Amino acid sequence: MRVVKQIPEMQTLSKEFRNSGKTIGLVPTMGYLHEGHMSLMRNLRDQCQVRVVSIFVNPTQFGPNEDLAKYPRDFDRDKQLCREEKVDVIFYPSSQKMYPPHYHTYIQVENLSEVMCGRSRPGHFRGVATVVAKLFNIINPHIAIFGEKDYQQVVVIRQMVNDLNFEVQILTSPIVRETDGLAMSSRNKYLTAAERKFAPVLYQSLLEAEKMCQRGIQNPAEIVEKMTALLNKIPQSRIDYISLVRPETLTPVEKIQGQVLVALAVYLGSTRLIDNIIIKGLLK
Repeated sequence: MRVVKQIPEMQTLSKEFRNSGKTIGLVPTMGYLHEGHMSLMRNLRDQCQVRVVSIFVNPTQFGPNEDLAKYPRDFDRDKQLCREEKVDVIFYPSSQKMYPPHYHTYIQVENLSEVMCGRSRPGHFRGVATVVAKLFNIINPHIAIFGEKDYQQVVVIRQMVNDLNFEVQILTSPIVRETDGLAMSSRNKYLTAAERKFAPVLYQSLLEAEKMCQRGIQNPAEIVEKMTALLNKIPQSRIDYISLVRPETLTPVEKIQGQVLVALAVYLGSTRLIDNIIIKGLLK
């Protein structure tokens, strides 16, 4: 396994892989790897000959009052996990290399970036789109894979890839959960023991939404009301949003028909957690 920190070195290496006819697969991460990340790596195994994992805590997707400084980092641990997974390359650039002095160029995917998480985290998806575009240009992968926990992120990136004509195939992988249903996230580390105890209620509220839809309830407001009641039982919690939207466009649904993405963001203490579920097979 090779660790690459310099952008020109990564670009040269990618050209060598491509020139030798090898398919490059990319797993973009911010490090502090968990089983969700490992599942992405494994799901790429049969898709490509070279697996590249990028580890970069991207400062441009954090707001001024968010957790950039305390975001969990452990590169030695991450490196060992990648080695065990037989990853070929870790791309591990510094912020100074990715955003040198006098950096001025950013990508804004309009509309999709301004709803749900984008409403409460202005500028977040501008930072996400920008860093992913940079990674695509540096690594030049044939395939990139993302987890469905960050569903809005996937929709934004797909739109960017289509609009800007990137020659990269975007794959997704299902949410990986703890045994009690909590979606795996690097930020779970922030939870206190008491908060961790109540965290599975997020997923339970999504399952309740699914049950309501399967019972034939078609009013989104009724579902949001029930989910809100469940989530408000968590001590010291605050709901950021609950959204029922079309999975492809993230536009709100007025009536539960076809496929519906139910997504939420909830603060447990100071920790913001997101989760979602796609409800399928509903009557049109």
